[in-house]
Amino acid sequence: MPSVLSGPAIEIAGLRKSYRSKSGEQQVLNGVDLTVPAGTVTALLGPNGAGKTTTVGVLSTLLRADAGTVRVAGHDVAREPDAVRASIGVTGQITAVDELLTGTENLRLMAELNHLGRADGRRRTAELLDQFGLAEAAGKPVATYSGGMKRKLDLAMTLVGSPSVVFLDEPTTGLDPRSRRTLWDEVRALVTGGTTILLTTQYLEEADQLADSVAVLNGGRIVAEGTPAELKAVHDAGSLDDVFLALTEPPTEAELDAADARTTDKETVR
Repeated sequence: MPSVLSGPAIEIAGLRKSYRSKSGEQQVLNGVDLTVPAGTVTALLGPNGAGKTTTVGVLSTLLRADAGTVRVAGHDVAREPDAVRASIGVTGQITAVDELLTGTENLRLMAELNHLGRADGRRRTAELLDQFGLAEAAGKPVATYSGGMKRKLDLAMTLVGSPSVVFLDEPTTGLDPRSRRTLWDEVRALVTGGTTILLTTQYLEEADQLADSVAVLNGGRIVAEGTPAELKAVHDAGSLDDVFLALTEPPTEAELDAADARTTDKETVR
């Protein structure tokens, strides 16, 4: 079980981050403020190039902010990066499973990286295989798994260390509707167990289904925040798609150039 947090799981104040691109220096985050209560799901939405993955990169200690303060699980990401890493899990846009290994071997490898003892590692592996419905395929090479099974294993690997905060960066990209809904059920179960989720997604139905709160990132700032119902009411919208269209503009060429420059910084953290 994840540790219980006494305060907000994520606190962001005045976050700024710039990149150099072909068009010069591009400010991607320009004073982002966001608080995520413990034990909830917050969906971070925004157009391509808005800085969602950059925000996750800063929160997970992969990227250093230019300015602002960021705390995750009560720890400052700049001054206490090791403590932050011990408290989080990250599932990126691309699965990080080793397809030459079996499901069991992938999970046991993660248990070793999380410094679990042999017995604890085997116990945790068995728990997660059962939790994600992968027990029957556990001894098969991951190369034989379907896309949905690989995604479930990827999330299971993120959870080996029982993180209190999990970042899901577009976790259902490329999944069929059935696999997507199965993953939604797993996310709901995690939150019921006390885990905090920060979700980035391009599927607005996903945010509507899962999120306790939605924050819309555009122009380097959070331009709207509230529950899905609140945002739809404020904008007299029938869906989050309508809210999204009302709040965002297509990215400029400079923003897309900056997004391309950031791809070299993307990594997956466990």
